[in-house]
Amino acid sequence: MTYQPRLFVPAITPFKPDLSVDTERFVAHSRLLLADGADGLACFGTTSEANSMSVAERMDALEALVAAGIPAARLIPGTGCSALPDTIALTQHAVSVGCLGTLTLPPFFYKPLSDDALFASFASVIEAVGSDKLRLYLYHIPQMTGVPITLGVIERLLKAYPTTIAGLKDSSGNWDNTASVIAAFPQIESYSASESLIVKNVQAGGAGCISASANVNVAGIMALIRGLGTPQEADLLARVGAIRSLFEKIPLIPGIKATVAARLDDPGYAIVRPPLVAIGPAHHDQIANAKSLCFEGVSSV
Repeated sequence: MTYQPRLFVPAITPFKPDLSVDTERFVAHSRLLLADGADGLACFGTTSEANSMSVAERMDALEALVAAGIPAARLIPGTGCSALPDTIALTQHAVSVGCLGTLTLPPFFYKPLSDDALFASFASVIEAVGSDKLRLYLYHIPQMTGVPITLGVIERLLKAYPTTIAGLKDSSGNWDNTASVIAAFPQIESYSASESLIVKNVQAGGAGCISASANVNVAGIMALIRGLGTPQEADLLARVGAIRSLFEKIPLIPGIKATVAARLDDPGYAIVRPPLVAIGPAHHDQIANAKSLCFEGVSSV
């Protein structure tokens, strides 16, 4: 299947000094990402610090986005938790709000898990939600979860729930795995987690990108997507690759949040929730460089 390449941003979650969710900044930044040209938001994923948030916090923040006029049809919130009832509750809530889909981690505490166990977990969520409106995107990030979503599991889920399993985000960093998923299951949307892989992803029949650094480089990544197959492709790819490499050399999530704070001249955006630690003075030059590369000529309002 041929897809129009899309960019979904795993939007950061701002926190107040007391470490509660800063809904006002969350909505403002989300609006800005869409104004920059993103196709949608994959909020409450890894970059969003979702696994440092409660179920209620995620629900409240999602409702705040929709109440602020951000279309639910442009949202793919993360719903995967270690506890099955939490995953079910978040997934049901996302469906009730009208979200485009959910980006769902496997259960990640008990491991190793067999394919039978993993299938049973996802099947339990789908059966409990019991809605033909559910579009579930599998979230494969084994370096964090310790639980890979194998080709065998995907095959079984598609056989059992062909209209529910909508796609997969591959955050493994292993292009061979992404290519294998695209080749085996062309009927679902397969997203890479790095903009550096967009060219390969789209050429193979993938759907695009869900990338942490899109929080600070929507314009550049969208320029690359528009430039695919043109003489400018190589230069555009090199530019997004250079920006991404900056964040691979510093703590990723604190670095992204510090760069957003620098763009908006608002240090409130740099606050992270423990166990993460905010970027310190040692990385000042790198953040300034990232701000210059990402936002030269890009509006902040």
